[in-house]
Amino acid sequence: MGIEARDVYLLSPEIALTALALLVVALDLVVRNKAVQTAVAVAGLAAPIALTIVLWADVGSRPEAAFSGSLVVDQFALFFKLLIAGVLALVLLASRDTLGRFRYQAEFVGLAMLSAAGLMLLAAAGDLVTIYVSLELASLPIVALAAFIRGQVRSVEAGMKYLVLSAVSSATLLMGFAWLYGATGSVQVVGVEGAAPPIIQMIGTGDPGVPFGSFALMVGIVLSLAGFGFKLSMVPFHMWTPDVYEGAPTPVAAFLAVASKAAAFAVVLRVLYTALGLDELSADWTVLIAILAAVTMSVGNIVAVIQRNFKRLLGYSAIAHAGYMLIGVAAFAGRAQEPGDASLGSSSVLFYLGGYAAMNLAAFFVVTVVVNRTGDERVAGLAGLGQRAPWAAAVLAIALVSLTGIPPTVGFMGKLFLFQAAINADLMWLALLGAVNSVVSAYYYLNVVRVMYLREAESPDAERVAVGPTAGVALAVTTTGVLLLGVWPSGLLDVARNAVQTLL
Repeated sequence: MGIEARDVYLLSPEIALTALALLVVALDLVVRNKAVQTAVAVAGLAAPIALTIVLWADVGSRPEAAFSGSLVVDQFALFFKLLIAGVLALVLLASRDTLGRFRYQAEFVGLAMLSAAGLMLLAAAGDLVTIYVSLELASLPIVALAAFIRGQVRSVEAGMKYLVLSAVSSATLLMGFAWLYGATGSVQVVGVEGAAPPIIQMIGTGDPGVPFGSFALMVGIVLSLAGFGFKLSMVPFHMWTPDVYEGAPTPVAAFLAVASKAAAFAVVLRVLYTALGLDELSADWTVLIAILAAVTMSVGNIVAVIQRNFKRLLGYSAIAHAGYMLIGVAAFAGRAQEPGDASLGSSSVLFYLGGYAAMNLAAFFVVTVVVNRTGDERVAGLAGLGQRAPWAAAVLAIALVSLTGIPPTVGFMGKLFLFQAAINADLMWLALLGAVNSVVSAYYYLNVVRVMYLREAESPDAERVAVGPTAGVALAVTTTGVLLLGVWPSGLLDVARNAVQTLL
């Protein structure tokens, strides 16, 4: 089938973002002013964001298939496209000083945009082939970005680790897809033109004594979850996270922690809730996801307690929060039964991802500002920050309080929704374990606040840390999001509920 104008229109945010990446690289050939390049990049992101908003209003609650079902454009995919583009804009804003130190700044920005385009495609992928291609488009630029600091061994090591482990996870994922194709005879994840997905169509023909009704289907699902587990930083596929976060440039770690995780959850939710959403299948995978959620958040929080490098601490924190969000995925069995009602589990995951973006980016942005000035990534290096950089210290304190889950922040509301979804799905034990893990996390989060405000700087003549204007804007936006969504969560929650309607 040929490419229709409507297909191009539905793909317009990704096309605009790719064109912007090429423009930024080409601009570097004629404009040497790095500030101009960054300004064009950030301002240009208004185009894909605006196109996504237009599509949200145009598509409404009616999902549309593009390119013969390879892509599915609905409010669920558009929610993640907005989130990824917004995260990229904030990362570029907060990292202006860091980018100015790179010799190849335009290439850095272009690679980040191409990775974001891949993540946006991943959220809208409608078949297994598109999922794999989008995943590789998103991952390969990250390899180069992680190793972008020339002459720094840790950065090169981070890039190599991400390359090798990403290749292993991709091979595992591809093997899982091969089993799924063998079991169903189709690569389609989402039904086209009102038809049910192929996996659902084969239900009733399998062996009731085998999980998922088919040995081939069981192997395919397990291998696919293992492949996705790498992107989710899910235990036991989490080993790369703290090492890459520590060695990669801080803006890359921030982008990985939020945008990459969001897209991974998008595709996992679409596959599990759409292709495997019948009770005959969900009864098996919800138990598996619940166990993985319990292990992931427990390992992440316990190991984070002993970390002394702040970026590694945030790496294990990201693992723990992946576990919290998996609680919402596992709570699929507690979805509302009335037609048209959204699952609290899936909508709570989307809400938490939005709130997590605000509080985690705020923490990473402060790290970016401080490390650019001091070069010290240790938790102890934050001593006296309350006096040396009151604004940055206040933002970091608010972000850490929110990550702990203390009101009145978005972290508290997000965990409240996730735990309520678990209780509705008869997973009370998982909600209690999540609450216990939140208490454990308070130890290492609030310890950082204690270091900032109650300990003197290691050097009596420690210099003040100035926050640049663009970084200040990024910090203000993320802090506002943390506090505003904590006292008025209904706005984002309503958007999340509308977004997940098409999955159920």
